Amino acid sequence: MRVHRQGAWPRLRVADWTRTRDTLHMWTQIVGKIRMAHAPLVNHWWQVTLYVSPRGLITSAVPYAAGAFDMEFDFVADVLRIRSSSGEERRVALEPKPVADFYAETMDHLVGLGIETEIQARPNEVEPSIPFADDHQHASYDAEAAHLFWRQLLQANRVMGEFRSRFVGKVSPVHFFWGAMDLACTRFSGRAAPPHPGGAPNCGDWVMVEGYSRELSSCGFWPGLDEGAFYAYAYPEPPGFADRPVMPDAAFYSRENGQFLLPYEAVAAADDPDRTLLAFLQSTYEAAADLGDWDRGALEDDPNRWAPYRV
Repeated sequence: MRVHRQGAWPRLRVADWTRTRDTLHMWTQIVGKIRMAHAPLVNHWWQVTLYVSPRGLITSAVPYAAGAFDMEFDFVADVLRIRSSSGEERRVALEPKPVADFYAETMDHLVGLGIETEIQARPNEVEPSIPFADDHQHASYDAEAAHLFWRQLLQANRVMGEFRSRFVGKVSPVHFFWGAMDLACTRFSGRAAPPHPGGAPNCGDWVMVEGYSRELSSCGFWPGLDEGAFYAYAYPEPPGFADRPVMPDAAFYSRENGQFLLPYEAVAAADDPDRTLLAFLQSTYEAAADLGDWDRGALEDDPNRWAPYRV
């Protein structure tokens, strides 16, 4: 069992785990595509995502025949755990190994569990897109770094969940999209959006058309920049959005990325990280909602409105 002496918001420089991050990205794509192969469509592709769990990232129950299975990246024990409603379980060790080996082992275990699966066996939203069976380039796994990343996700998931609770309109779960390797939560105004132009590398434009079919304000966490970054954007972006003042002072609008960014280190180093991150999430949402003329009175409510009756 690992012993950690870092605070609740662990520090992890992207430069120190880039190769592990890129390998893990491919592994999560494989697991996500397996879920996608069996789960019925939910608007905006919500059926393909992973979720932060007490040990890592998990698919939740995936229907298969008359039963179900799930798959969990366990970053405490460093295994991919595949569990079937039949009571059987298989494991793939998370250790330095090529994507090709991880892919072969995972698909073999599904066969052993009687779960017939066919996926589009190459990654999306990356360039180049190396077929999983041929990918011997990505083969790194630093267990400590993967564990720290998961602990970053735990904190982001917790605070984003608090932020989500303030919204009573249509809102996504806090979930992990394996295409871009980000944790996200999206609020919707209730109005249709113009067709998205697409353009993501090695990803059909129709994927983005479905994902952005309704007017939205989205936020999340992504393991980029120096120590990762929180982001927020609107689609379609209302006039004046990029110039809207937001909090905290460390936040800025990246015209290159078309979104507001808040470096993870600014949150982790703050006297009150939760409050700092909530300020970013709230102020960027208000920028989208106010400038986009959302009906905020109908879409927001006090998450503590029933608190006196819950004890």
